[in-house]
Amino acid sequence: MMKRKLIIPSLLLLATLPVAAQKLVVEQATVDVGRTGYEHPITAVFKCRNKSSKKLRISQVKPDCYCMAAEYPKGDIAGGEQFQIQLTYNARQLGHFNQQAAIVSNASSKPVYVTMKGHVLEHYVDLSGNYPVAMGELRLDKNDLEFDDVNRGDQPVQELHLYNYGSQDMQPNLLHLPSYLTAVMQPEKLAPGEEGVMTVRLNSAKLHDYGLTQTAVYMASNIGDKVRADHEIGVSAVLLPSFPEHVSNPPHIQLSKETVDILFEDKSKKTEVIDIVNTGQSELQISSLQMFTNGLKISLNKSRLQPGESAKLKITAFRSDLLKVRTRPRILMITNDPQKPKVTIAINAK
Repeated sequence: MMKRKLIIPSLLLLATLPVAAQKLVVEQATVDVGRTGYEHPITAVFKCRNKSSKKLRISQVKPDCYCMAAEYPKGDIAGGEQFQIQLTYNARQLGHFNQQAAIVSNASSKPVYVTMKGHVLEHYVDLSGNYPVAMGELRLDKNDLEFDDVNRGDQPVQELHLYNYGSQDMQPNLLHLPSYLTAVMQPEKLAPGEEGVMTVRLNSAKLHDYGLTQTAVYMASNIGDKVRADHEIGVSAVLLPSFPEHVSNPPHIQLSKETVDILFEDKSKKTEVIDIVNTGQSELQISSLQMFTNGLKISLNKSRLQPGESAKLKITAFRSDLLKVRTRPRILMITNDPQKPKVTIAINAK
């Protein structure tokens, strides 16, 4: 009897072999670099990752024209490692450009493509250095608004300076404004390369409590845009208590220090103590004790001090949390001392 040969389908055989799992992932395959001047080279940065457990090696990055130069890692890229690829356009042709480059690697038999686009202008002044905060193609000079030392009835203003770094008209506006804030944009629309000012006004009559009030608003590039967490602008206001023109026998607050320097060294948290003394002639009241940021824990053993009495303010700073804060770490006290109704304690952590 003739023996039959066992035939294993090629697909089944391949399924039993180990699979090379290299994978090159580009976070954003198309980067719009905005505008640049003639013969002012501009660079796009592509954030990439070897999303596998195998070593990745890029053999070449091939731009589709001589007008671009590429920089990329030349050695092995470990599994899970992040890296960057940079494309630089020589900007020797006026007008819009849209260029591709092929990333050739051992991740697959087919290259991964990335695209760089922008606009070269004959006369162009780069103002982006004056606007360090990027929110999409809209640039801002800051992303925090602070209204300090506000008295009831005041209507102070803060300004946000904006710059349209994109290639389309924008109509910037603020989302989630609370009732005590209003915002006016001038000009109402920003053309590409145009600057503008957004004036934010605080109506202190609508603040409910003395001391610190904090909120977050969100910048939108155009009417109808949705709220984005990375477009957040922090807003803080400090409303001071009011006093008669003349106070007889007033209290007076005195602190052992109003700046706290914290050296973590190899510790995850550190504690400091401030001594508070009432050197006045009547009862001192600390009516509010608040923090401007996370990363701090505070406790006060006594909030009412008779003349000559003292209290201790205990401040604990947490290194991991303070590293994430965006604004200056500070502690705010509101008192009935007419000479010092607001006390701000600065925290310098290293």
